[in-house]
Amino acid sequence: MTLIQWLDYAGVAVFALSGGITAARKRLDPVGFALIGTVTGIGGGTLRDLLLDRPVYWITQWEYLVITLLAAWAVFVWGRFAPRPARPVRWSRLLDWADAVGLSVFALIGAQAALSAGANGFIAVVMGMMTASFGGLLRDILCNEIPMILHREIYASAAAAGAAVYVLGLKAGWPHDPTLAAGAGTALALRGLGITRGWHLPAYEGGAHHKP
Repeated sequence: MTLIQWLDYAGVAVFALSGGITAARKRLDPVGFALIGTVTGIGGGTLRDLLLDRPVYWITQWEYLVITLLAAWAVFVWGRFAPRPARPVRWSRLLDWADAVGLSVFALIGAQAALSAGANGFIAVVMGMMTASFGGLLRDILCNEIPMILHREIYASAAAAGAAVYVLGLKAGWPHDPTLAAGAGTALALRGLGITRGWHLPAYEGGAHHKP
């Protein structure tokens, strides 16, 4: 099994965990956990395959659905039956980091898929960004949350940066696996700085008194 395949499984699992964490915050039942975890885990890859006009991967590779269900239900079981911690679980911070790991992996998966389909480097970066953010977008919309992609903290731009490092590294002739690691590390580091330091892109600060 290739590194990209392992990363794909890991990305699906971590995103499904983030869906399970969101379901826990909303106090959903096991069916809700399954739905939110699955949508989060496979949403980005589904969009990727539809845009690249190829068969949606999880229709023939059923193990991806199993991974999403197990990951989401693991959160449910842990929250329901594990001993109560001395301090309340900070679901929001767990969600941030689970989502960050999934984003850093899926950015590379989307870019690699686009390159394999013959897309140019720019489209590959865009595809990586969309693959990384779409599952979380669906998760947040279904759970009536403000989508993370709309937060001021670095999010989609971190995915784009990681995908760009991967694409440019391959163009420069770097070995594939180290290039994957460099791209994923870039995306995770930038998203981590957004979480811990509040790094963000500049926002529009004009007021109503500014006329176009």
